[in-house]
Amino acid sequence: MDVNNNNALSRVLGDYALPEKKDTPSQELGRDEFLKLLIAQLENQDPTSPQDNGEFVAQLAQFSQLEESQKITQSFEQFSSAFQSTQHLQATSLVGRPVHVQSEVTMLTDSGAVSVLADFATAAQSANLTVYDNSGTVVDKFALGPQEAGKQEFYWTGTDANDQRYPPGEYRFELSANIGGVTEVVPTYLSANVNSVTIEKSGNLTLNLAGVGSVSMSDVIQIN
Repeated sequence: MDVNNNNALSRVLGDYALPEKKDTPSQELGRDEFLKLLIAQLENQDPTSPQDNGEFVAQLAQFSQLEESQKITQSFEQFSSAFQSTQHLQATSLVGRPVHVQSEVTMLTDSGAVSVLADFATAAQSANLTVYDNSGTVVDKFALGPQEAGKQEFYWTGTDANDQRYPPGEYRFELSANIGGVTEVVPTYLSANVNSVTIEKSGNLTLNLAGVGSVSMSDVIQIN
C-alpha cells in the first residue's frame, strides 16, 4: 500500500505501534485500523496519478481473506485446546487400568493374569511362549499350536501346575514361532497397569506403567 503523506501514515501507524515494554500486550492491526490506513491512503494519494479503483478492491479482498483465515485459525486453536483437555481427562481415568504396549517385560501382581498380544507377520506352523523370572530362570513354558497371521491374544495366569501363584514381580516373555521351518521371535505387546499419568509441558501424555516404565500415550495399542 502506497501512502504519499508520511505524516498521515506515521500518525495512523503510531496509534498501533508495538509497545516498548515487553509485559504490555501488543495491539493487532484489525478491520478498523486497516480502514483508517485505507482512508489515509485515499486522502494523501497523488491527485495527478490516483490509484486505480481495482487496486483498492483487491486490497479489501486480501484483507477479508486474511481476516477469515485468522478466524479459522482461532477456531482451530480453541478446538485443539478443548480436545487436548478432554484427552487429558480421559488419560487420568486410565490410572489403575491395564493397557497393552510393545514390551518383553511386565509386572505380575497379586491377582489377575497377564495378557500377551503376539503380532504374527505370517501364519505359523507352531508357536511357543516362554516366561522368565527376574533372574532369567524359566518359570513356565507351553505350546500354543498353529497360529494365523495377525495379532493373537494369549493369557498367562501366573500360576504353576499345582495352581500355586508365582511371586509378584517382573517377568519376561518370549514368544517364538516356526514359520516355514525357521524359528523366529515374534513381537509381543504385554498388559501392564497404569500407575500414573504425566502431562508434559508440550501437552503430550506419558503413562507410567508397572514393570515397563514410562511410555508415550501414542504407544498404547489396546486399553482393557
